[in-house]
Amino acid sequence: MATSFHFEHVLDFTPGQADEILRNIPALPGVFALCGARKEDAPYLTQTTDLRRRMRRLLDPPESQSKRLNLREKVARIEYCVTGSTFESSLVLYQATAAQFGYTEARRRLKLHTPYFLRMTMENAFPRVYSTNKLSKRGLAQMYGPFPSRLAAERYCDAVLDLFKLRRCYEDLAPYPDHPGCVYGEMNKCIEPCKQACTAEEYAAESEAVKKFFDTRGESMIIAIGLEREEASSAMKFEKAAALHAQWQKVKAAQALADWIVRPIPRLKAIIVQTAAQETEHAEQAAAFLLNGGCIVGPERLSTLGVRAVREQTSVGSSLFAQPLMLQAVPLEGESTASDSPENRAAYVLSLLEKRAEPSSDLALLSDHLSLLRRWYYRPEKQRNGEIFFPNEDGGDKGAWPIRKILRGAARMVLGDPKPMAETQRDAAKEAAKGIKTKILHEGRPDVERVVPVLPKHR
Repeated sequence: MATSFHFEHVLDFTPGQADEILRNIPALPGVFALCGARKEDAPYLTQTTDLRRRMRRLLDPPESQSKRLNLREKVARIEYCVTGSTFESSLVLYQATAAQFGYTEARRRLKLHTPYFLRMTMENAFPRVYSTNKLSKRGLAQMYGPFPSRLAAERYCDAVLDLFKLRRCYEDLAPYPDHPGCVYGEMNKCIEPCKQACTAEEYAAESEAVKKFFDTRGESMIIAIGLEREEASSAMKFEKAAALHAQWQKVKAAQALADWIVRPIPRLKAIIVQTAAQETEHAEQAAAFLLNGGCIVGPERLSTLGVRAVREQTSVGSSLFAQPLMLQAVPLEGESTASDSPENRAAYVLSLLEKRAEPSSDLALLSDHLSLLRRWYYRPEKQRNGEIFFPNEDGGDKGAWPIRKILRGAARMVLGDPKPMAETQRDAAKEAAKGIKTKILHEGRPDVERVVPVLPKHR
């Protein structure tokens, strides 16, 4: 995908016409490359929040005795493309760098490192769980993540293993009755398969329970404990119900250590909505990306025509009028399908993304995309632009996309969040109304009229 990358705009550059050329470059976020006249010259490649301003710093006549980098006399061609968000800029910069220098150099230049995952070795006779940042084709289905750091992965792993009695040792077990064991066995945190203290079936059942916990992010255990707690409470067994509630709280605390995105790599599927590039013809569009099995595909333009988000919201409370509304759709030119509703247009865009998605067998490419995802997703919430939407996990439409949620997110990207309405100055309005007068006509007597003051209404 990256090797076929090409910039959208290409301009020839000469120092004599620099001012005219730079004036035509938009002052928008984007990625650009400054290329020399010779093919062997490596281009200057970077991303910026203002293409025109950044290029002027590099291509304007140099100031006297200035040590600032200046490429005015070395550049023969300018290539650039406009992006709508930092997320899109990072993805475009990665593709452009890989196309120019190769994947290995792109990985080094952008400082991409594989995120940490939890790996469960179900193929082992005695499965265990450990944190790793090494991807393997055989173990992708049993790798849960990504996590923001190794510390976060190990903290979640320890919290989950405290709920079970799975082994934590790293050795290849050859069980025999006189095995010395370990400290976890002494603390009753392991069923000690090394000492043959359990059967192979018992250890396999414990392993399946741990795997089910990771697959459901703890929901399977929370539901089971909750039902058992309700039964104990209904049977007036309050001590048992209290113990179950303490265990339920412990499971919830362990579940909270993993973010919502933590799941097996093949099930890493989501729609990421970002602001679209402003140079597009239709201003009512957002940019949609598909995360499919850890790889990022996109963008596709998602129209918000027919979805109206009210900018102002009353300060006295929420209202239906302050939420995005579905209006009658306006067909877009060039669409190959009948767009009779915003939902149909959104479904069509998502189908285009899914058609572009192809399973990748390149673990290095998968690692790079997961690194870009981790870098964007685990930013502080105030610094992370855009929204992410996962497929439905329950109900009759399990696995389907939440179309309306995606449309509302796209509307927020285009129109912004609702803003609080300014408070009404009632006292000032009453004072201003004192000098207002109106004419009153007598019914049946058009020739008689009176001028009276307008009195404010009192509640």
